[in-house]
Amino acid sequence: MKVRLMNCTTRIGLRCYSTASPSTSHFNQRILHLRNGSGPTKVNDALQLFDEMLQRQPPPSIIKFTQLISVIVKEKQYSTALILLKQMKLMGIPANIYTINISINCHCRLDQVAYGFALLATIFKQGHPPDLATYTTLIHGLVLADRVYEAVELFKKLFREKVCEPDQVTFGTVINGLCKVGHTSKALELLTFMESGSCKPCVEQYSVVIDSLCKDKMVDHALELFAKMTEKGVLANIITYNSLIHGLCNFGRETEATKMLIDMEEEGVSPSVATFTILVNSFCKQGSVKDAELAVQAMARRGLHPNVITYSALIDGYCLRGEIDDAEKVLDGMVKRDIVPNIITYNSLINGYCKKKQIDKARHLFQDIQDKGLIPDVVTYSSMLQGLYGSGNPAAAKELFNEMQAKGLAPDICTYRILFLGMCKNSQCSDALVLFRSLGSKELMEDVDLYTILIDGCSKCGKPNEAMDLYDELCLKGLKPDVRTYTVMISVYCQGGLFGKANDLLRKMEDNGCLPDSVMYNVIVQELLKKSKRQEAENFLEEMINRGFMPDSATFTMVLHLIPNVGKESRMRTIIQKLTTIERKEI
Repeated sequence: MKVRLMNCTTRIGLRCYSTASPSTSHFNQRILHLRNGSGPTKVNDALQLFDEMLQRQPPPSIIKFTQLISVIVKEKQYSTALILLKQMKLMGIPANIYTINISINCHCRLDQVAYGFALLATIFKQGHPPDLATYTTLIHGLVLADRVYEAVELFKKLFREKVCEPDQVTFGTVINGLCKVGHTSKALELLTFMESGSCKPCVEQYSVVIDSLCKDKMVDHALELFAKMTEKGVLANIITYNSLIHGLCNFGRETEATKMLIDMEEEGVSPSVATFTILVNSFCKQGSVKDAELAVQAMARRGLHPNVITYSALIDGYCLRGEIDDAEKVLDGMVKRDIVPNIITYNSLINGYCKKKQIDKARHLFQDIQDKGLIPDVVTYSSMLQGLYGSGNPAAAKELFNEMQAKGLAPDICTYRILFLGMCKNSQCSDALVLFRSLGSKELMEDVDLYTILIDGCSKCGKPNEAMDLYDELCLKGLKPDVRTYTVMISVYCQGGLFGKANDLLRKMEDNGCLPDSVMYNVIVQELLKKSKRQEAENFLEEMINRGFMPDSATFTMVLHLIPNVGKESRMRTIIQKLTTIERKEI
């Protein structure tokens, strides 16, 4: 329903109703019904009641109008609420601090915090002293506008000038803002300040900080705060537990997360679908799909029904294990339960098909989801590109990449990594370099992974000089090579017979705090053996074993061929005997 503005003499846009004046109790009942009700006609019903209230002579009190407009605000119809407030003003209904606070809130929600502060000035001019709700609303508006520093300064001013005493909502708003911009330590300081003051924190403030600590990968600190909270008699809620369970799962601590779920039930907090979905998703990412299925069964025993997110996690779990048939069964099961798959669901399945080299199935599903009205996203296209390159179809991959850009989808850094890797593996290093030079994004041009892919690609395409130039360029930009970059470059030097440079680079990487791994040692030993540098290979093989790394099957095969017949002295035999002794001890 569209509400039209009225002037003071003409009632434009109002319907004609019975001349009988509804009683105040009648309006009370209808407002109460709207506040407690739901449904698609709620806003229209509220607007109709607003028209009726304006027609009543004399009109109901400002309190009734405020209660009714609050219903509109709770439905997030902020612009409509502002129109109604303006209409009341035109009808001569005086504003009070509560209606002005509603106006400030609506403007802040519409990203118009400047209008909110203008209304604050109006309050002062009209002689209405702003209350705590006014300032809390403005602080929240600044947080919503990502102006957290200003929000904190306003909060400090309330304290410094003793304007008003902040309550839990005010503290919570500032704590939430600090966590939002990553200042979790400051939020924790403010929480501690609350604990020492008269306004004690409640579960909402603790939960925000606990969630932020978990997101900052400080889950042990979050658990400490949780223990401290419960010691103070503050009972955790579903949000607190979900944050901790999610944090534990992100660190592969599913056993502790499962115990946390049991603990929450013992404390009388019922886990939700979201709680179990966190566990299902984590089990699947760890490859423990059976545990994920058990979690789904546990949901069912509690009367909870898996949603599209739960099923999508299961499908992804099976696809990661290469068990595509089981993933398809889950998809069929969710469709039978009238749960509509989303693009995330299909992305997992497309990725699974591509990993299993079932590119025809992936292409068919890619087309099918578009026929269903779903729009492929960057992840969909990236998976398809990986599948097409992996199946040796670079022409189709290039065509798909062009289609993606034509549809206005900007490739992300993962897409470019897949693209360059695919091009290099299909002997298109020159084209990959041209495309790399054409990228205007600083983020892309300074991505170490992209440089590593191109260095490796140039090396394998027989262009070692270009590979070395790219490495020099990377270093000149001040970028830090990772262990994979160093491994690729050491391989380039070894293949070119530049073993001195390879050794120097190995020592340099350690000086830079990047330690060699098993892959690097295997690469070095294999390259040395290929060049008949047996003594140097033995030195690195021994160093490798002393550092706790084992030769892979390729290295082991090459080494075995170099061991002389029984009875002849051989350093290589001694090294292998040492290796087998270590393996027996581990067993």
